[in-house]
Amino acid sequence: MVIVVFKSICLLNVQILKHDWPARWQSFIPDLVAAAKTSETICENCMAILKLLSEEVFDFSRGEMTQQKIKELKQSLNSEFQLIHELCLYILSASQRAELIRATLSTLHAFLSWIPLGYIFESTLLQALLNFFPVPSYRNLTLQCLTEVAALNFGDYYNVQYAKMYNIFMVQLQTILPPTTNIPEAYAHGTSEEQAFIQNLALFFTSFFKFHIRVLETAKENVAALLMGLEYLINISYVDDTEVFKVCLDYWNSLVLELFDAHHNMDNPAVTANMMGLQVPLLTGMVDGLGAQLLQRRQLYAGTMSKLRMLMICRMAKPEEVLIVEDENGNIVRETMKDNDVLVQYKIMRETLIYLSHLDHEDTEKQMLKKLSKQLSGEDWTWNNLNTLCWAIGSISGSMMEEQENRFLVMVIRDLLNLCEITKGKDNKAVIASNIMYVVGQYPRFLRAHWKFLKTVVNKLFEFMHETHPGVQDMACDTFLKIVQKCKRKFVIVQVGENEPFVSELLSALATTVTDLEPHQIHTFYESVGQMIQAESDPHKRDEYLQRLMELPNQKWGEIIGLARQSVDFLKDQDVIRTVLNILQTNTSVASSLGTYFLTQISLIFLDMLNVYRMYSELISNSIAEGGPFASKTSYVKLLRSVKRETLKLIETFLDKAEDQPQIGKQFVPPMMDPVLGDYARNLPDARESEVLSLFATIINKYKAAMIDDVPRIFESVFQCTLEMITKNFEDYPEHRLKFFSLLRAIATHCFPALIRLSSQQLKLVMDSIVWAFRHTERNIAETGLNLLLEMLKNFQGSEFCNQFYRTYILTIEQEIFAVLTDTFHKPGFKLHVLVLQHLFCLVESGVVTEPLWDAATVPYPYPNNGMFVREYTIKLLSTSFPNMTAAEITQFVNRLFDSRNDLSTFKNHIRDFLVQSKEFSAQDNKDLYAEEAAVQRERERQRMLSIPGLIAPNEIQDEMLDS
Repeated sequence: MVIVVFKSICLLNVQILKHDWPARWQSFIPDLVAAAKTSETICENCMAILKLLSEEVFDFSRGEMTQQKIKELKQSLNSEFQLIHELCLYILSASQRAELIRATLSTLHAFLSWIPLGYIFESTLLQALLNFFPVPSYRNLTLQCLTEVAALNFGDYYNVQYAKMYNIFMVQLQTILPPTTNIPEAYAHGTSEEQAFIQNLALFFTSFFKFHIRVLETAKENVAALLMGLEYLINISYVDDTEVFKVCLDYWNSLVLELFDAHHNMDNPAVTANMMGLQVPLLTGMVDGLGAQLLQRRQLYAGTMSKLRMLMICRMAKPEEVLIVEDENGNIVRETMKDNDVLVQYKIMRETLIYLSHLDHEDTEKQMLKKLSKQLSGEDWTWNNLNTLCWAIGSISGSMMEEQENRFLVMVIRDLLNLCEITKGKDNKAVIASNIMYVVGQYPRFLRAHWKFLKTVVNKLFEFMHETHPGVQDMACDTFLKIVQKCKRKFVIVQVGENEPFVSELLSALATTVTDLEPHQIHTFYESVGQMIQAESDPHKRDEYLQRLMELPNQKWGEIIGLARQSVDFLKDQDVIRTVLNILQTNTSVASSLGTYFLTQISLIFLDMLNVYRMYSELISNSIAEGGPFASKTSYVKLLRSVKRETLKLIETFLDKAEDQPQIGKQFVPPMMDPVLGDYARNLPDARESEVLSLFATIINKYKAAMIDDVPRIFESVFQCTLEMITKNFEDYPEHRLKFFSLLRAIATHCFPALIRLSSQQLKLVMDSIVWAFRHTERNIAETGLNLLLEMLKNFQGSEFCNQFYRTYILTIEQEIFAVLTDTFHKPGFKLHVLVLQHLFCLVESGVVTEPLWDAATVPYPYPNNGMFVREYTIKLLSTSFPNMTAAEITQFVNRLFDSRNDLSTFKNHIRDFLVQSKEFSAQDNKDLYAEEAAVQRERERQRMLSIPGLIAPNEIQDEMLDS
């Protein structure tokens, strides 16, 4: 309790200091140091305050203080660090009190990342730290301090001291942790202190190598110590601890990337020289020398890289596509939940292994095949060993030259198929099946080039579809879809040695192939076959294949509709409803693959489908009218609604995927007006399907201005009644919210003239609903509302109603945008908030609005222009909202906004600074304010990855992949 109170007092002191120092308490540091010298206990407390101050200013300041204040505090700490430095050195050399030495080391750890380097390298501090390193009670704290020193990087001035520090450290380390130690075992059986030591050791090595590895590799006397350090780090990387492995993996990724980039840019000596830290201009004669230097560097690390390949193969994380896992009881089961940490780890490991593969394809292939042969012989057989090996093999897809990849894959697939034949046991077979499916799914280029392998693999997948082990059937269906998407042309042409295209052979045996599959697996299978049919260029054959594919569901559909015509009650049976749902889902799967080519099939069932929709809608309404709101929760009503939703989804999928052909719109939209739109308007709120909104949003986005005449009917059917449902609170009808605003945005974008024709009351309703949307704390809804607002603002700016619209709404919009911008609940919308404000300020200064925006009846004197009026209005608005800020601060901010209105980057920075200065965003996570910059960086990184073979997996590249 005492410790907690003490910490709270220290934190309070620091918070006061952040405001009052240096301006109001200039002598703070001398006062503190003087107090520290009075007793060891007080000295310990002073160290705690200094540590907290350093952390607050240097680690946690972004988004809490303005840039100017941070700069002031840093300068003050730097200028007075001499006193702190002398105090720390005195304690380390003279004190015998263990707690005080530990507090001092802890404080130094907080300060070392930013103090001037002279205090470290031109004093006895570094030597003092190295002296404390061998002492067990101070080892971890000292190692943390040395890690901070290792992470400093300010040019080459202290290279000699860094090399000396590293060599002394390595001599001491060999005594503490001999190189022959089995580190993973020592970690597993060690105390928490010993485990922390190995964690800190990983941080030290990765920090030192990241910034100073060049210092060691360029002098021969340091090379042995460097390689020993890398060996330690490889051994630490085998420790069974996720956090330790992450630290090691991040470094290995950066080292391998650096070696790869130099190798990759051999054709561009200037780039390579820059990477190697050479600043001199390159002369022609130097290029050969640079090449030799590069080769020498690669040879230096060749042994380490080979061991690193084995590490990546042995520890490869599980990819997303693998659905079969081992549970805590050692049973093989279907995965129920994705582990995002594992997926991130897989991404980094995959990238690292691809760079390693590029550096030496032969060694990569040799190590993988050797490990696979040990699986076959049983010498190294375990589920985990086979899994990590196959995940590693799958992960390097696309990184080898095609000829080498083909040779490698022939051996891998042959060995895996043999392993499947010779291994007994259901769980063992499930693991091997999962790995075969993962590997083949990663190599579409190989499969396209080898028809016999492709056919063997697909037939093997069909075998796995009859395997009832959890997860195997799912993975077989998923892999089949993935392969078909990249090899679809191969299945619709007659291959050498075949009598008919594979798709025809498949359709003949369709009923047998899917007999053991669950409904959701059958839908994936149908989607895959739809992909094949879509690749057929002959329309007659395509229609024939489609008719054969849909034969089973159509036959069942025909039976149901026939019996329903005799007695409509037949459709009320729950088993019949489930069958109808299943048939519709199968149709949706095929429609998603075929697009326009699905026209013949949907035309066949469309009108009957609408009749079923109408009937089920009446059943739902009657049930809810009789049973009240709880009726909508019954399994019967839920099932009926599933059929309605699937009907809407099928129509939406078809219209969305179909090419933009007006006759398709004319054929399908008018018949839906009453059964779908009219039904929505007539229904009780709990019986309205949100998919109606997304369907008509899709139709408007697809057929654009051609839908203008239908907008009043759509508006009349859905607008008022949906608004009443969603504006009572922020929770009810969540599905309707986003879809409603997406529909409104589609209308504003493509049918804006229809919005202009609305009455002023209706337009006010639209504007109120937009404000309501961007006030929403649900990110997607708020963003849709803001995007819709921007569309409206731009459209009205160019219309004849510009003056009228902006006179009515501009001040309300500005007030509402500032409200959500500054309330901390809507940070993800920051980019769009800024764009709206920029648009408004540019608009009023441009003179586009020609009438006064102020009300002459209430404003006593006229303003010279609208720009001056909006400036003054904004200043008054913010002064009222932020009484803690001075009038001068707010006026300066508003003037800066108007002055920078044409420079988005500066405009945005002024708003960021204002949010921090206003104290509204103090002590919060403000990364959303920088989301746009992060997105640009991500796109740049993706372009870089696309330039390196294999870095983006072949099955992830969104092209047709030359499937000829």
